[in-house]
Amino acid sequence: MSAPLPGLDGLAPMPLAEVNERARLVSRVCRTYLVPVELVPAVFAGAAASFGVLTIGGRNSFRYSSTYMDTPDLRTFHDHRRCRRRRFKVRVRSYVDTGARMCEVKTKDGRGGTDKTRIDHAGPQDLLVPESRAFVERTLRRYGLEPPGDLRPGTVTDYRRTTLVALGGGERVTLDTGLAGIRGGRTVRMRPDVVLVEVKTPGGRTPTERRLHEFGVRATGFSKYTALTAALEPGLPGNRWHRSVRYCLDRAPGVAAPRATTPSGPGAPAAPGPGVTVGVSRETSTHPG
Repeated sequence: MSAPLPGLDGLAPMPLAEVNERARLVSRVCRTYLVPVELVPAVFAGAAASFGVLTIGGRNSFRYSSTYMDTPDLRTFHDHRRCRRRRFKVRVRSYVDTGARMCEVKTKDGRGGTDKTRIDHAGPQDLLVPESRAFVERTLRRYGLEPPGDLRPGTVTDYRRTTLVALGGGERVTLDTGLAGIRGGRTVRMRPDVVLVEVKTPGGRTPTERRLHEFGVRATGFSKYTALTAALEPGLPGNRWHRSVRYCLDRAPGVAAPRATTPSGPGAPAAPGPGVTVGVSRETSTHPG
């Protein structure tokens, strides 16, 4: 979806420097929601008084593309599926509209917290150049994890993102549309009537989440990499994501087709049910998350 999301046109533009100043959220909790697009105006009604929208060069919707690196036996996928307390993900993320590219490492600390660190990536999106590879190894060793000997490109995720920031700095809300997963020549896409909403906050329920709850929308366990990889590889075990995948994807190899009807309107459950994904994240970056 490239058209602006409905209901957000009244929000004041906010430059990236102000976004980082107001809502750096060095330590944060993140929860994910699958929201029918027609609910977005109702959820953010009156938000102009308390939110700004990240705007660069007059645009407030940006294309992101990430290549997730994994071992030949999909160690990071299976560690996440098994809820290993100490695990990691490695990806190269491209900010397509600005040309910036970052190598990112996310690590679980064994207590439910997540660290995300990243550096500029001076290479193609599907290759860990020596500097990025050294960064990955240093980061993993710092957290007591032995770097795998073979990391190779796997699932690619593409989407468009709009970022809202509370003027008081208490929350950052990202709205992702047009999500696509690509792997081994196969593609799955998120339905155009669904928005993937992530709420990042230092802790506790936010005003946005309370509004979502009023409309019957609950947080759901949905990881772009793991859910899309499970959808693209029918032989992989991915039961924990099947309900979300059925709800939000147009076509999922190996997974039953989405239901014909879409929950909508006040009180309708927009998400496929509970299953909250929560983590504390500390990141260093000159780009939005």
